[in-house]
Amino acid sequence: MFNILKKKFNKVFKSTSDKITKTIPKKITEKQISEKDLQFLEEIEFELLQADVAYEVIEKIKQDLKKNLAGKKVKRSRVKKIVEDTFKNSLKEILETPKLDIKQIIKKNRPCLILLLGFNGSGKTTSLAKMSKYLKKKGFSSVFAAADTFRAASIEQLEEHAKKLNVKVIKHNYGADSAAVIFDAKKHAENRKIDVVLADTAGRSHANANLMDELKKICRVNKPDLKILVLDSMTGNDIISQCETFDKAVGVDAVILSKLDVSDKGGAVLSAAYVLKKPILFLGTGQEYKDLLEYDKDIIVKKMI
Repeated sequence: MFNILKKKFNKVFKSTSDKITKTIPKKITEKQISEKDLQFLEEIEFELLQADVAYEVIEKIKQDLKKNLAGKKVKRSRVKKIVEDTFKNSLKEILETPKLDIKQIIKKNRPCLILLLGFNGSGKTTSLAKMSKYLKKKGFSSVFAAADTFRAASIEQLEEHAKKLNVKVIKHNYGADSAAVIFDAKKHAENRKIDVVLADTAGRSHANANLMDELKKICRVNKPDLKILVLDSMTGNDIISQCETFDKAVGVDAVILSKLDVSDKGGAVLSAAYVLKKPILFLGTGQEYKDLLEYDKDIIVKKMI
């Protein structure tokens, strides 16, 4: 899942440890590290940019290393440990995101309307189906709202997932008002005491003004309890501008990072966590319904180093 990023971090980690160790003469065991001794840290930037790590994240890692090393007396035998601890602590701080308890939100807002948003091909429909499976395990029932009435075969795709998961789909014809579809799904959930309405929406970009206006109408009419943006991790740092687009239009409450199973770089996770400052609920790690990993910064750090 983080193969390239892990290789890059290991390379940077080893290089940093080795170069700092070389500044300490063999005849002595301890030396005060100077800013000049750490000039090589600029090389980190090139390595990590190749793994889709945002510039802001790279700068934090470099500054943390300087803070923990420059001006301090360091024993030769302790260099590796200091660098390792600094890397791990930096990553934990970078991966720290606002908390959001989806289970509590559902309990307070039955039926809870969860709207999935995203660019074309980001993996919204698959993520929606995975969420239904996840919520069922947590004891919550769900119904699907086929609010993507724009893309050909979108309703059939959602129905295929629903059939496998034994979930009802509320749908209208193609070209219908998406806000009306979701409204009907909410009524269905109310009448049948269903916990969650999972609404699929059309993939859209800032360039498609009509679809963005439709999304605004959906939110205005139905007042979603949770607006989740699905971001394709393969798009690298473009996920930052994508989030800004949707956040400006309707407000983004939380994020799902999809397709981490096919994105070996992995830097998008660091970028999303540190730059977006949004709760990250799940990571999509495969094609099966079970392949939805709850976001946990400690687990991610272990996978990266």
